Amino acid sequence: MPIERAFVVAGALSGLVAVAGGAFGAHALRARLSPDLLAAFETGVRYHTYHALALFGAAWTHARWPVPPAAWAGWLFLAGTVLFSGSLYLLALSGVRAWGAVTPVGGVAFIAGWACLAWAGLAAK
Repeated sequence: MPIERAFVVAGALSGLVAVAGGAFGAHALRARLSPDLLAAFETGVRYHTYHALALFGAAWTHARWPVPPAAWAGWLFLAGTVLFSGSLYLLALSGVRAWGAVTPVGGVAFIAGWACLAWAGLAAK
């Protein structure tokens, strides 16, 4: 499967999971979680949604200018989603605060993904 198609599929599935997670948080968790844990869950959903869309940007960029940093951006957005949003989901659902130590690693992956997307635009011929 071409990388552009893989990022489109991953972005669509990621968006699906983000919307389902948002609905789950709004309806099933609101009465069950403390306000700080619910806020952590909602932050995870928000960044999950942003980076589902960012995957479409990485797919478009790689299709337009097939330079390595465009592919790196997509992989970093995926890694960031798993690490950043995933750790916040686990923290909120388990109450284990240690998961919060993983969150910044995902944030760095997001930042690096955006930097790679910019690099791809600059490196394009």
